Amino acid sequence: MADYTDIAIIGGGLAGSITAAMLGRAGIPAILVDPHAISPPDFRIEKISGAGQIGRFRRTGIADKALTQATLTPENWIARFGYVLERAPVPQCGILYDTLVTAVRDEIRGRVTRIVAKAVAITPGEDRQSVVLSNGQTISARLVVLANGLNVGLRHMLGITRKITSPAHSISIGFDLTPAGRAAFPFPAMTYFQERADARVPYITLFPIGERMRANLFAYREVDAPWLRAIRRAPVETLMAALPGLRRITGPYAVRGEVKVRPADLTINTGYRMPGVVLVGDAFCTTCPVTGTGSDKVFTDVERLCNVHIPRWLATDGMGEAKIAAFYADPVKIACDAWSLDKAWNFRSVSIGASPYWQAQRWARFAVSLGRGIQQRLTKTNAPLNVYSSSSSSSSSSSSSSSSSLSSSA
Repeated sequence: MADYTDIAIIGGGLAGSITAAMLGRAGIPAILVDPHAISPPDFRIEKISGAGQIGRFRRTGIADKALTQATLTPENWIARFGYVLERAPVPQCGILYDTLVTAVRDEIRGRVTRIVAKAVAITPGEDRQSVVLSNGQTISARLVVLANGLNVGLRHMLGITRKITSPAHSISIGFDLTPAGRAAFPFPAMTYFQERADARVPYITLFPIGERMRANLFAYREVDAPWLRAIRRAPVETLMAALPGLRRITGPYAVRGEVKVRPADLTINTGYRMPGVVLVGDAFCTTCPVTGTGSDKVFTDVERLCNVHIPRWLATDGMGEAKIAAFYADPVKIACDAWSLDKAWNFRSVSIGASPYWQAQRWARFAVSLGRGIQQRLTKTNAPLNVYSSSSSSSSSSSSSSSSSLSSSA
């Protein structure tokens, strides 16, 4: 016998869990299906930052309590060539992905049921959708929200085709950085930009999560590049070779714990317009972690779906393709997707492009950050920034953004 509900949410990661929490608050019956009772560790979003990104999260109504689990840093330094350019008042919330998902799941209330299982088949229809689970259960729902990220099995069964538009568009590397011979680093958080385009390392962002200083390093490399093996085997030496000026600010450092490496493809789907099934987050299309806009897309997708479209769809009979199409045509969603994709390509070009135009773009961004830092020092009464040096402290101005606000300034 089938379990009847209004909404079946397939996937309990960030997108699916926020969807469940929002629907629960709205009093809409839903079932959240995910094979993990407890969210497992995953090297994905580790920071939510900038007023825009935090604002998008807050529009879901879930952010305030969830972010109490995060480490808030109100200031981020921007640096390059071994000098701090600017101190930016950019709020950053450092939080591991599984901690974030768990905090969101704790906000699930109301008429939402969680089932620990995998969805193995979906049969869409004009009125109700049938979902078969790995434990033998069947769910009958008016709408299926497919929020299962990069898992393509169900999409293939539904006739949805994934196209990779840019294989290994970027590589994300995560590890803990610790100061050697000192109690702490001299900065609250920092984004350090590339020194050479041929290093193919656009930036490293350093931010606290609890007592740890977390590092997210990004690279434009092939997945079989020897450099990736080097960053795993000898991370300090490889990092120093790619960003030699970083040590001028951080002082001597060591890499602790596992070095996690995650390639990211840019993908789009075709054939997703169908009755009764809607795709959100990475299940719809992926973006580049270098720009930090992936969480913006998740927050935008689920906020528009739960606050705007689902209440309208449930108000009338049926769940035909014409209804579902309204979500994909939502101007706010379209604008966010386009903005994210544009940044993915632009950031890559401005980071590694060899033409005079892209070289000029890099220097222009450097000049803008430097100018903001100079203006900051002129308008504030505080002393110049102290920058660590092996022999003495040197000063300079600086600014920053986080991996999401980076995309607007880098």
